[in-house]
Amino acid sequence: MEQHMQIIITIVISFVITLILGPISIPVLIRLKAGQSIRDEGPKSHKAKAGTPTMGGIMIIAAALITSLSAGNVNNDLIILVFSISAFGILGFIDDFIKVVLKRNLGLRVYQKLFFQVVFATTIAVYQAKVSAFGTNIYIPILNEYWDFGVYYVPFIAFFVVCMVNSVNLTDGLDGLASGVTLLVSLFFSLMALSLGFMSTAVFCGALTGACLGFLNFNAHPAKVFMGDTGSMALGGAIAAAAILMNLTLIIPIVGGIYLVESLSVLLQVISYKTRRKRIFKMSPLHHHFELSGWKETKVVGVFWGATLILCIIGRIILIY
Repeated sequence: MEQHMQIIITIVISFVITLILGPISIPVLIRLKAGQSIRDEGPKSHKAKAGTPTMGGIMIIAAALITSLSAGNVNNDLIILVFSISAFGILGFIDDFIKVVLKRNLGLRVYQKLFFQVVFATTIAVYQAKVSAFGTNIYIPILNEYWDFGVYYVPFIAFFVVCMVNSVNLTDGLDGLASGVTLLVSLFFSLMALSLGFMSTAVFCGALTGACLGFLNFNAHPAKVFMGDTGSMALGGAIAAAAILMNLTLIIPIVGGIYLVESLSVLLQVISYKTRRKRIFKMSPLHHHFELSGWKETKVVGVFWGATLILCIIGRIILIY
């Protein structure tokens, strides 16, 4: 009960810190003219979002770091989690800064982003393979078995992290979507970490949960600020690292099913158009398809939140049995 109370307190503290940071950071972003540009081919309703400050992910990162580092559970795992959210967050910040402040639309080149993502992801994978008691074994949900990936472990985990970072980035396309989905996923991992005895990871994920909840106060429709690549890359790296540290890597496609379908929708759309010159969806990622099908933005977000909650419950049931 005492540990559960610590997680609750962690969530509340991180939530309050984010609420405090909002009125401080949003005016700064406005002064920097860090306004979001809107794609011409996107839903027409999004035109009103043009100029809304982005890079708000700095609030999430700051709140999560301050809360988790001050909780007194500093160990190697927490250092890796701090590295993950910081490294990917800085990479996203640089990309955002080039695009919205320096007004260079392309931002970082794809190969530049991918290079650093692979470096950061490989660092996480090597740490887990060399330091963790799990070694190169990966837990297989449903089968309830451990498979030793051997020399394939590091490239597999690195690939997983890169996919996760970019999947969360693709999910961040509607007011409150990525922050709300990640709030539920991080809460799931906080509770799992608590039950498995990974206290530092439980605290970190609790801090991430509180930060996402606080950010929703500014990011829910109509959004006053967007998280940008700063936030989406940081969240993807943090969630991936938390799952890897607990050897729950392969539960992510279940509890993070929304991330998965968003990425798959883009992949399938590209393959279909390249090979058949036909589109499967009205627009990808998937959330835009539903918008162009007549769903209100708030409905899409609400349905995706609900789906994530159900998937988290399913994930917990799988891990119990």
